[in-house]
Amino acid sequence: MAFVLFDGMTSMDFAGFYEAITWLAILKAKENVTWTFCADKTEVTDDRGLKLKTDEVLPNLEGFDLVFLPGGNSTRKLRFDEAFMGWIRTAEAVPNKVSVCTGALLLGAAGFLEGKKATTNSSAYDLLAPYCAEVVKARVVRDGHVFTGGGVTASIDLGLYMVEWLTNTDIALQVQRKLEYPYYQAGNLSDVYMRTEL
Repeated sequence: MAFVLFDGMTSMDFAGFYEAITWLAILKAKENVTWTFCADKTEVTDDRGLKLKTDEVLPNLEGFDLVFLPGGNSTRKLRFDEAFMGWIRTAEAVPNKVSVCTGALLLGAAGFLEGKKATTNSSAYDLLAPYCAEVVKARVVRDGHVFTGGGVTASIDLGLYMVEWLTNTDIALQVQRKLEYPYYQAGNLSDVYMRTEL
């Protein structure tokens, strides 16, 4: 898995998904689960000043099985950064493309949401609309092998959804118990998970 990090990201978008999905390795629920922190530089700073070190700078993303993009206000500008978006487009052949919050704007700007349903932070529905076929007000939306999560804490729901998608309901329930997160509804892998009307 490649976790794409960038300046101005919202750490909760990343941390919720990361906490849930990495239990696949801890529980040995799947073989050879590894992850890499990727960015366009060696260290990034989130939207509140937290500094994060990265493992690889601008790696070709096509070799990963899953690429994850968090959100944050900086995505609104990054989607027009041709160098950054050129790097994101190296994920075109990646089997599973995942975003939380306004990370969906980056998936969209890369062309990965064309003709697909998607969601994002409720404050950015209008920004997402030009990139996809339909903006869905939900915690998690899956269209094929593209997975998008709503705002911020939806990252936990999306992480648990991905655990269930990649394994089974029993594993998802185990991880849910580890997180002490009572809100995820296991056994519901429809393409739209938990509609929200904000």
